Amino acid sequence: MYNKENFYILTGGPGSGKSTLLLELRQRGYDVVQESGRKVIREQIKHNGNALPWEDTAAYSQLMLKQATRDYKRYITSTNTCFFDRGVPDVLGYVSLIKGPSIATYEEAAANYRYNTDVFILPPWELIYENDAERKQDFQLAIATYEQMKKTYSSLGYNLIEVPKDVVAARATFILNYLYEKDSNF
Repeated sequence: MYNKENFYILTGGPGSGKSTLLLELRQRGYDVVQESGRKVIREQIKHNGNALPWEDTAAYSQLMLKQATRDYKRYITSTNTCFFDRGVPDVLGYVSLIKGPSIATYEEAAANYRYNTDVFILPPWELIYENDAERKQDFQLAIATYEQMKKTYSSLGYNLIEVPKDVVAARATFILNYLYEKDSNF
């Protein structure tokens, strides 16, 4: 089992501002990792694949898990603070939400690839929610995803810190202030 204290996850439902917030953290000098699900969707669309959340959810889940563990391993030797747009537990949350098959595989991965116990969760925010080529869920599914992520991360022993709805710079400052106050060496 890996346990990387310098790996921090940003989670929540789709369209809550995670990717924009990660861009802000990157501009402030931190390592960031893009969401595995979006990477899979882009690749599948590019190659006319069907491992997509609106087509073959089982294949999509498997590819997401492979990508999430690959991202984790890519940074395994880093001692820098690294922020992830979702993590391995999000894949478990997704599979639980869609009532997908073989949940044991995802539970095992979530147990083996551990991040810092403090996880930042962004609540649903209808004002900024938008659909795009990779996000086809409606806002109600975004809310259900948020609730599932809360349940999944809590059941895995993570401490959820809700990031307030605010402008992106203030959200980034909230996260960094939290980490600084927790660890003055941060």
